[in-house]
Amino acid sequence: MTVQDDRREAELIQLFELSKDGRAGRTGTDAMLRIEASEYAFELKSTSRGGVTTVRDFGPSHVTKWAGKHWLIGVYDHSGNQLLYTLYGAPQHMAPWIAEKSAYIALDMRLASVASGHLTLEDLDLLFGGLKSYSLEHAQRLHKRQWTRRQYLEAMDITQGYSPKRFLEILQDRCRYLIQRGSTLNNPHIPASYFSGWPRITRDHAETLRRMVLGSLSMVE
Repeated sequence: MTVQDDRREAELIQLFELSKDGRAGRTGTDAMLRIEASEYAFELKSTSRGGVTTVRDFGPSHVTKWAGKHWLIGVYDHSGNQLLYTLYGAPQHMAPWIAEKSAYIALDMRLASVASGHLTLEDLDLLFGGLKSYSLEHAQRLHKRQWTRRQYLEAMDITQGYSPKRFLEILQDRCRYLIQRGSTLNNPHIPASYFSGWPRITRDHAETLRRMVLGSLSMVE
């Protein structure tokens, strides 16, 4: 996130009386809105060009991350410094766009699973020379930083290492990751036309947002 993006996010949080999620490092939630005893997760975005940029590599994890989230989009002047108005997107408002992008990459993601599943012990032997067992160093060289050290240790099925069968599973996981990584969408934009007709929040920001959130919840009950 750039310094300007960080400043805009802080401005939206203050203006709408949101709070930072203490679990943000794990959940990827930008902010939380509390209404009485309930809390609602928010994705915060801003733009000075009409359309909204999203993420560098859109993949299945973002579909999961954004499911059920509420969105706030701050629209700024061309300098990017003056907030003009804010748009609120309920989960049901954003669901069609997320579903469209998810469908776009779905076949590639299935291909990753099919292709990786066809790797065999013979393929493993071709790559590593037919070892009888594999070490932590072998696994880290193959799968790199995709796992934590704890995950590597927990995956061991023999003393201080991995059997060929277990190491094949790691190879398949690596293959699946590489194909899926190449299948992600690079920063898919949400066009300004998608927000056409959405009400603009220009005053009484915190109160208006809470009213809109409660209204959106009543529509899906």
